[in-house]
Amino acid sequence: MELVVIRHGETQANAEGRYQGALDIGLNESGQRHIARLADEVAATQAPFDRLLASPLLRTRESAAILSRQLGLPVELVPAFRERDVGLFEGLTQVEARTRYPELWARNITRRWADAPPGGETIDEVIARVSQGLTKLASTMQGERILLVAHGVVAKVIRAVTMADFDDFFEWQLPNGGMLSVRLSLADGGPLRFSRPLDGGD
Repeated sequence: MELVVIRHGETQANAEGRYQGALDIGLNESGQRHIARLADEVAATQAPFDRLLASPLLRTRESAAILSRQLGLPVELVPAFRERDVGLFEGLTQVEARTRYPELWARNITRRWADAPPGGETIDEVIARVSQGLTKLASTMQGERILLVAHGVVAKVIRAVTMADFDDFFEWQLPNGGMLSVRLSLADGGPLRFSRPLDGGD
């Protein structure tokens, strides 16, 4: 199965450099225009997709709706691919987070595998959730070509899991409207087997 991941278009929170996590924020005008151009490009240059999936958050639903109109595919929402919840940091810029929560900031709390800002998810929890979603896709959609509209941290996890390499997890970024392509397969009678990305985006 080939899985192509597109990060949602820009939101105002993205433009202002804010943590948005689980906040349900829609696209800004720039994000809408960018995804509309991307939808035209995908329709013209990509091989046909069998299914169009999206995180249930508003910014991904809006991006997927634009792609849906161009590709003629219905949007299927998959909660496993929602963005990481960063708890107390949501809606804040890095400067605001550092000022309001200096002790948490000093611990580099958003970059700890097994810890998170209060009320948020750890990276380990996000990895487990996204990995379960990937396993389900690989087990039910073999031979299909899937387009998934998701988020920055979700793309990081998909890339790292498929490469079995987390060395540059915190450095690598998928920009708004960026694309990542990976292949997923199930070993005969065995667990999910991941291959390296076709297009790492870096």
